[in-house]
Formats: sequence, structure tokens, C-alpha cells
Amino acid sequence: MAEKKLKPYEIGELDHYLFGQGNHYEIYKKLGAHKVKNGKKTGVYFAVWAPHARSVSVVGEFNEWDMEANPMERQEPLGIYTCFVPGVEEYAMYKYCIETYTGEYVFKADPYANYAELRPGTASKVVDITDMKWTDKAWMDRRIQWNHTEEPVSIYEVHIGSWKRHLGREDEGFYNYREFAKEIAKYVKDMGYTHVELMGIAEHPFDGSWGYQVTGYFAPTSRYGTPEDFAWMINYLHKNKIGVILDWVPAHFPRDIHGLSNFDGTPTYEYADPKKGEHPDWGTKIFDYGKNEVRNFLISNALFWIEQFHVDGLRVDAVASMLYLDYGKQDGQWVANKYGGNKNLEAIDFFKHLNSVVLGRNPGALMIAEESTAWPKVTGDVEEDGLGFSLKWNMGWMHDFTEYMKLDPYFRKDHHNQMTFAMSYAYSENYILVLSHDEVVHLKCSMLNKMPGIGADKYSNLKAGYAFMMGHAGKKLLFMGQEFAQLREWSEERELDWYLLAEEEHLKMQNWVRDLLHLYKRNKAMYEQDQSWEGFEWVNADDAYRSIFSFIRHSKNNKKNLLFVCNFTPVARDDYRVGVPRRKQYKLIMNSDDAKYGGTGEERPEVYRAVRKDCDGRPYSFAYKLPAYGVAIFEF
Repeated sequence: MAEKKLKPYEIGELDHYLFGQGNHYEIYKKLGAHKVKNGKKTGVYFAVWAPHARSVSVVGEFNEWDMEANPMERQEPLGIYTCFVPGVEEYAMYKYCIETYTGEYVFKADPYANYAELRPGTASKVVDITDMKWTDKAWMDRRIQWNHTEEPVSIYEVHIGSWKRHLGREDEGFYNYREFAKEIAKYVKDMGYTHVELMGIAEHPFDGSWGYQVTGYFAPTSRYGTPEDFAWMINYLHKNKIGVILDWVPAHFPRDIHGLSNFDGTPTYEYADPKKGEHPDWGTKIFDYGKNEVRNFLISNALFWIEQFHVDGLRVDAVASMLYLDYGKQDGQWVANKYGGNKNLEAIDFFKHLNSVVLGRNPGALMIAEESTAWPKVTGDVEEDGLGFSLKWNMGWMHDFTEYMKLDPYFRKDHHNQMTFAMSYAYSENYILVLSHDEVVHLKCSMLNKMPGIGADKYSNLKAGYAFMMGHAGKKLLFMGQEFAQLREWSEERELDWYLLAEEEHLKMQNWVRDLLHLYKRNKAMYEQDQSWEGFEWVNADDAYRSIFSFIRHSKNNKKNLLFVCNFTPVARDDYRVGVPRRKQYKLIMNSDDAKYGGTGEERPEVYRAVRKDCDGRPYSFAYKLPAYGVAIFEF
């Protein structure tokens, strides 16, 4: 008997097959709630995967939340439930009522919903995202040709709800997506960042999780507007030549009763064994990467953000927690793999599949790993047993850098290698140097208050640190507020302390960071050889006694190179001599002693000519008056 002809939105045998294999990369177009026309009737086609449910019905505003009004039909072999409900309006709230195998009833938000009720409400909302208006073709066309390894990448990490707020309003005062887009585009262009990385976009119930405990993987959070508003924001940023990266959390999900946890009354999305399926420290559930439908859910979700919403990259959170079965667990709390080891073989395979598909389908997009261990080949090719990421956060550099910067300058000479060590492995992966939100919360202090000393010394220390970071090999990321020396730790409950910019030292810190970012963006020496030893050269990595570092960044053609000299003590060196590779002129292009950065403003020569005089193991050198905590950047 011939199979009945399916309507375009209906789920057929091929959908079941691909989903069951884990290869239905656009399954989000079939599962979830989709506005359709069925004959002469318009309405919504609902579809949900609940393999161990006894029955499922859809309940919502359109049927008075009646459990019996709209029963769903089970489709085999995977246990996908479907139904068409005529007359359902845009933004109507709904949930799935699932009868579990024990006969209990649970009400679940739609895992594939594109919109959700504003918390503390937990219902999903019907919305049509098939007709978004995009005018960013020029950006998207260029992205196909874009090669991150040879381009500048300086990322401004932002939490929308606490970057700026409308003060004095009765509600929380959040900027909506459109307001935020206009404000952040202006600011990012002025400061010189190339990308924004947005925290907490996928729907989440608890503000204090910062968006890292997700219940709506396919829904931009309703805190800041509709999915259409979210698309408008991406489009606007692209038209202003700003890339957009989202934080993405495939490592774990919360136990909230309306979310993915025990979705059909059994561990549907998580590992069934609690020793594999739960994070004891975080109180969250771990995705079952061995289950094809779960892998498909996550891979299609990554593609959803990049293809449906034109997002330029995903920063994948907590990668180490996925790779290691014993991550955050004591003996007896975890189960070894089939070889007796602590590697999660299913998660490794998942990453290879994920990155191959996402980057294969979307040239120029970025997949960024927040991976905190020495796992090899995180950014290596999948064909060579790498994980296939584009970039990796350099957590080792971040740890060494912040520990060094916190030291009293007197003791820095004994820890000199903490600032040079990262260059010994800088080309083992494609790295981003990060000073992220994680470094300015939980009593870790703001970046400024990590600095030793009092008053002006703190600001001078931080300026030297930022210059060293910008000159060092690797892409860059800085969390919001640290560019103007935010005093307080970050809190998601309030906006940044923008009023500080009325004070001279904060304004001058912002001037310094702005000029460093523009210097980075306009000088190829700073980025085009980030993955090559030829791009970075120490002049003197061993001046521990004086705690001074000098190094060169080389462009490919060596036409325009940069020499950095950074002094990390309060001792001025009135005749600091630095060795140089050629008997050329060296033009001073940035000087931390400039008045606009909070320095003395002392007049200095703009050009220094190298002479034949041995220094730093080189035949040529020149002398420069290097102030306390001074930074000088020369072009040659």
C-alpha cells in the first residue's frame, strides 16, 4: 500500500531515519511549533520527541490549558508526537503535557521552541521566524572568504542585561535588542573591537546563572525582546561591520521541572546513570552524547544560530567538563570508559562531528573552545585526530598573567617566567588571550583591584598589563567594563559603573585601551602571523631583575613591524637601551607617559635612530627614557 503523500511540514520516514542517525541538521524546522496552512485552515503544527511517554497532548492559551483538547499522535520508530491545531495565534503560550510511563503528568516547555514567556513564567510561545528581513548580504558574502588566522579578532564580551540599563524605570530597565544594537555598535566602533561576544542569549530561567543553565536552546531570551528583534540586532551589527559570537552551552542543563531534565519521565536528553549524567558541583544534568537524537539536537542547534540567525561564531562553554568523565567528581562519582580511562569518547566524537559540520557548511564562521586543560589538538584538524575548533581560549596564559600582575613589583623578578612561558606553547593551538567575566566575579576583584599598590600605581600597572596582552601572540578578548577600569566586581543585577568615566583616571584608561585596540586592528604585524613563530620575536625575555619585557611583532613582508617595551616596576629607567634587528629609524607611536593616558606628558623625540652598539645580543640598539610602569611601542 502506497504511503500517503506528506505535507511539507509533516514528519516522514526520512526525517525519522536522519534524526535517528543523528544527521538531521535542520530538524528544528520539523520539531517544535510551526505556523502552517492545512488545506483552508491556518494553525500550528506541533511536534515533540518523547520516546518513553505513554501519551502527549499540547496545552495552551488556545485550548484553556485542557489536557484532553489536543492529543498528539505517536509516530514510530522514534516516538515523535505530532498534531495540527487550527487557529492558534502568534505569541500564544503553550506546553506539552506528557504522561510518563508511571502514569504521572508533567508539563514541559518545548525543547525546540523559538520564543518563551518572560521569566518567572515557563511556557513556550508560538512565533514564526521563517520570514526574517535580512540586509547583511555584503557581510555574509565577505564572511565566506574570511580567514580568522590572518585577520584581527578583538572581542568585547558583553552581558546585555548589565552593560547599560534605563535607570529610574519601574521595570528592570533592560535595553531591548534594538536599543542595545544601536548603543553597542557606536561604542564598539569607537573603541576598535572587531566582535562582540554575547552572554546569556539562549532562554534561561535564572538570571544568576548568567545564561549558562539553558532551558530554551532554540529561543533568544525574551528578556530583551522577540526573535525578530534579536535578528534585527544581528543585522544591524553586521551592517556596522561588527561580528557576533554567542556563548553556547552543550555541556549541561538545569534540573528545572519545565526543562529538558527527565523530559518524558525518563532520562531523555541526559545520561541515565547519575555517575555520567550529573555534575555534583553544579547541580546540573549532562547531555548523553552517545544518543544520536541528543547529538542531533545539539548540532542542529549550533547550525540554527549560525544559519538561521546569521551569528558569526559560537564560544563553546565548559569543553573540559565534556571531555573528562571525572571532571569535578571524586572517586566513586564517575564511570570509566570502555578502556578504563577518564576520556568521554562519545563527547570527543561529538565535537569532531559538530565542528566538521558547522565549519564545513559555514566557511568563515568560528567555533571557539573554552577548554582549560592541556588536551592536545583542540584546534587541530579532525582528519589528524584533532577536535576541529577554530580557536581556543588560552586559560594557561590568563592564569599566569593575572597571578603575575597581582604580585608586588618587588617580587615580580622571581616570577618573570610567568609572563614568558605562554610563548613556549603559543603555536600548539590557535589561541585567544582572554580576560573574561570569570576573572572579575566571586571575590576575584575587578582587573583594576587585582593590581598592587595604591592610587595611580594601580592604573599604571593595568595599562602595562593591557599593552603586554595586546602585543602578545594570539587573538584578544576583554570583558565589558575592564576597558575603563571598573572598580567593583561585575554583577548581573546592575549596569556597569559608567559614571566612573567622569573621573580622569578612568577616562584615560579607556583612551589607552581604545588606542591599543585601534593599533591592533590597523597593524598586520599584530595579527596576520598569529599562528607562526615568524610573527613574534623576543628581544629580551630574560630581564627579570628589572622586570622589563621587550619583543617584536613582525608582519609578513616585514615592511611595518612593531617593537614593544613594557616595564612592570615603579622604577624609571632614564637610559633604557634596547637591542634591535636593524640599523633603522624607530618611530615612537604609543607611549604610556602621554598626558592623554594619565602620564606626565613629558616631551619626547618621535624618532630614535639605532646605532652600532651591542645590546640584548644584537649589534644595534637605541636608548629610551622608560618611565615607571612605562610602555613604549615603536614602529619600524
